[in-house]
Amino acid sequence: MKYLLQVDFPHAGPFKEEFTEAFTDLAKDIANEEGLIWKIWTENEETKEGGGIYLFDNLTDANRYLDKHTQRLESFGYSNIRGKIFNVNEALSLIDGAPL
Repeated sequence: MKYLLQVDFPHAGPFKEEFTEAFTDLAKDIANEEGLIWKIWTENEETKEGGGIYLFDNLTDANRYLDKHTQRLESFGYSNIRGKIFNVNEALSLIDGAPL
């Protein structure tokens, strides 16, 4: 079973190329997280939100990472961090082309 973690939070900026420059080191660190298969970074300049969608190979690591990442974001000054973990229905997701 795989687990999807959805995280989003209010983010005033930066966005686009500046967002990439600001968070490249963090992305490299996240790439080494135990149990992480992949992450999709999300940003919405119009609604002033940032976040990500993560795929983990086990629930323990997904929960551990959510706690760790929430604490890290709070240390950066973010608040109102929303995180949800979902079971992935692999059979249906594969029909629709999910990169599992």
